[in-house]
Amino acid sequence: MMYPAFLKLTGRKVLLVGGGPVAAGKLDGLLAAGAHVTVVAPVVRPEIECAGVVVHRRPFEENDLADSWLVVAAAPPDVNREVARAAERRRVFVNAVDDPANASLYLGGVVRRNGITIAISTEGRAPALAGLMREALDAWLPIDIDEWLAVADEARREWKREGVPMDRRRPLLLDTLNRLYTNRDTGLGARDSGAAVSEHREVT
Repeated sequence: MMYPAFLKLTGRKVLLVGGGPVAAGKLDGLLAAGAHVTVVAPVVRPEIECAGVVVHRRPFEENDLADSWLVVAAAPPDVNREVARAAERRRVFVNAVDDPANASLYLGGVVRRNGITIAISTEGRAPALAGLMREALDAWLPIDIDEWLAVADEARREWKREGVPMDRRRPLLLDTLNRLYTNRDTGLGARDSGAAVSEHREVT
């Protein structure tokens, strides 16, 4: 069983081992998260070189892990295995791309919408399935999810001021969200926000 979590990487060193197209595909997400990325690989694609990251054009060395919070191994399996062993000794988590045997951290399909992030993992077994589920969830989410988040944020501040217990907050929030649609003619449809709230009521 995996323990799901979201990482704050802003200002923290992340080591990316590999300089090919797979590594390039991982780089954008790391930079978007604010990580300070160091790339190590004998050969590095031009788009990585132009990304404003630290690049060492040589094979991986264990000392590359110094001060790293996370390692992304996007290299051939033998290199990923070397990275995983070194990271295990230093207690650094490794995401080995499409190589679950050499990973201690798995990245899933991610849906981001107006401040809401949903991640789906198959524990490294079926990345394509995680991608399909991501697309399905993206289609299901209400189009006004940003309003849901604003309402929840305001309600949370009020509940903290009033000392409302945690176990009472979810039903209170559900009622608050449903009131958003009391006077709206939302109609029916797969992406109808009011319908989404009602369905959530049944499974909460």
